[in-house]
Amino acid sequence: MRGERVKRTLLYLLLCALAVLFLIPIYVVVLTSVKGLDSITLEKMWDWPTKFDFSGYKIAFEKLAPNLANSFLLVIPATLLSAFLGSMNGYILSKWTFKGSNMLFALMLFGMFIPYQSILIPLIQFMQSINLYNSLAGLILVHVVYGLPICTLMFRNFYVGIPTELLEAAKIDGNGFFGIYRHVIVPLSVTGFVVVGIWQFTNIWNEFLFAVTLTTQKQQPIMVALQNLSGSQIVQWNVQMAGALLAALPTLLVYIFLSRYFIRGLLAGSIKG
Repeated sequence: MRGERVKRTLLYLLLCALAVLFLIPIYVVVLTSVKGLDSITLEKMWDWPTKFDFSGYKIAFEKLAPNLANSFLLVIPATLLSAFLGSMNGYILSKWTFKGSNMLFALMLFGMFIPYQSILIPLIQFMQSINLYNSLAGLILVHVVYGLPICTLMFRNFYVGIPTELLEAAKIDGNGFFGIYRHVIVPLSVTGFVVVGIWQFTNIWNEFLFAVTLTTQKQQPIMVALQNLSGSQIVQWNVQMAGALLAALPTLLVYIFLSRYFIRGLLAGSIKG
């Protein structure tokens, strides 16, 4: 009994040490963001600020506000479309199987392993040919298509555990394909939608490569604008760090308020799959 208590104590101490190690960069970022530019040096990097200066947040917000709006206009519809189409795919591939459905599912999953860099040139040419290059609509289309494989996988694993008898009962009640989806599948998959929504929201919000290659300055999301926030001669580190915190705030809030549903949904999908 005593040995178990010692092991648990050592485990907690190790976890605390790792947590502190992980939080050190965040500590430096937060401190730097509330310092004046003249007090930011390598020697004073760890020092508590003698005077809190929030001018960096004001400057960063003024510069990033249009791009922050672009990110929301991109992430919200792309996440909703990815979740809806992934849910429909998972529903079909788990409950309405047909000849070749397993092969189709395997081919869709193959899309998860295609590196972004390998398709950039043909992707840009395609977006130009359909007049969606340098537009948020084009960027939404790209993220929806690239998000479909992982969304389909998550929903399919989630729907496999739904009893087929439940769907048969819905058919007897007169529901067809969309009726079953609306009245049975959707109410049972709220947790799955939360998991997929968090996953897609985070990935699309933090994505950089597509954003920097498919859009120019006025259409760029916040992650690209954050890279452009540094000056050409002098880097205003307080503005850079404030901008980084502002850019990270939406995803942080999403995880804070929905993390319990995220873990619950992942466990449900793993058990049912």
